[in-house]
Amino acid sequence: MAEFKTVSPDAPAGEKLLNWVDNRFPLTKLYKEHLSEYYAPKNFNFFYFFGSLALLVLVIQIVTGIFLVMNYKPDANVAFASVEYIMRDVPWGWLIRYMHSTGASAFFIVVYMHMFRGLIYGSYRKPRELVWIFGCAIFLCLMAEAFMGYLLPWGQMSYWGAQVIVNLFSAIPFIGPDLALLIRGDYVVSDATLNRFFSFHVIAVPLVLLGLVVAHIIALHEVGSNNPDGVEIKANKDANGIPLDGIPFHPYYSVHDLMGVLGFLLVFSAIVFFAPEFGGYFLEYNNFIPADPLKTPSHIAPVWYFTPYYSMLRAITSEMMYALMACVALAAGLAYFKLKLSSFMKLVVLGGAVVAIALMKMIDAKFWGVVVMGGAVVILFFLPWLDNCSVKSIRYRPDWHKYLYGIFVINFVILAYLGVQPPSPIGGLVSQVGTLIYFGFFLLMPWWSTMGKTKPVPDRVNFTAH
Repeated sequence: MAEFKTVSPDAPAGEKLLNWVDNRFPLTKLYKEHLSEYYAPKNFNFFYFFGSLALLVLVIQIVTGIFLVMNYKPDANVAFASVEYIMRDVPWGWLIRYMHSTGASAFFIVVYMHMFRGLIYGSYRKPRELVWIFGCAIFLCLMAEAFMGYLLPWGQMSYWGAQVIVNLFSAIPFIGPDLALLIRGDYVVSDATLNRFFSFHVIAVPLVLLGLVVAHIIALHEVGSNNPDGVEIKANKDANGIPLDGIPFHPYYSVHDLMGVLGFLLVFSAIVFFAPEFGGYFLEYNNFIPADPLKTPSHIAPVWYFTPYYSMLRAITSEMMYALMACVALAAGLAYFKLKLSSFMKLVVLGGAVVAIALMKMIDAKFWGVVVMGGAVVILFFLPWLDNCSVKSIRYRPDWHKYLYGIFVINFVILAYLGVQPPSPIGGLVSQVGTLIYFGFFLLMPWWSTMGKTKPVPDRVNFTAH
């Protein structure tokens, strides 16, 4: 049994209460480890706002979600009407609903920026591989949460979007039709589907999401935060073991983050009050029409944050499969002739390529579209082992690396834009090229990340007071 700490009988009542709690729960210890004595690099910049903003949006979504559930009815006959009731008759219901819908898009904007920061500054590199993996799992969980929540308003785009996405699972060989049936709970998207998605959106996925967020933060605080220079501040400590380039997270960064929170809330409030639909990107106009199983919208597209992956899905056609087969054959040829492999491994590479090409020829392109769409997210998990550059941060990599990252971002935005547009021959061709660029960026990273001359990395972080 742990020894109880005592305080002076003359101590203030607040100190006595805190001591009583500390003897039963490590409140002060947690505060010190994760705030006042958690030393973060002193050179954080604009990109480091987005981690705390992600937590803020998570809280907004949970709180507004609780109030929405008080009046929402997960019944296919009245779901749409209950949303209208919230918007028109519940006091401040319109505000809560718009905060939740805007918060969904804000969540993805913040998370995309947070991931981009990790990408350019090498925050996925040793010793932060687990931090990155937990982060990618959060992203995957967030996509599931958003997709399931998207069905709940039971509008035209909610209904038909869910119909299209769930039907994709039926393309999986052998188990596909049964899996799609299991997800829907019926042969079509119906009341059973709505109830399943509601339970997952409100209970199951948020619990997993919260657990992953806690794991992400614990893993981060165990190894320490990265910084724009990619320098480990724990390598230089003073006599007391405090990093020379570190400052306590509280009060310095907790106050610093308030500025980011203020700026975010200004933009967030402006959208909520003046443009909650955001031109049809945050709330599609078709979703203000009740779901009608007998009337298909002329163009079905997911919400903007899914559209890059939707573009990749649509890019995989029968013609595109020949390009992918050529890529597999080329990769196998390069591995065979350029890598120093044993005779056995060379045979394995060639055999694997032959099997892969045969499967790509035999199985329908729709299935490979689903594989590509899922692979676009899953490949992010392997980033710590794909990057072989000798330095972490983009600051000290060859200058042409910056252009490569720039092309990657522009390509991602183009794919996102094409995902909301109706299919067209030119759009399809651009999507196919964009898909190859996206996967080429990651799959060729072990090769291109070692090319070029890196700049000297400083022993201490670069910091200018501002």
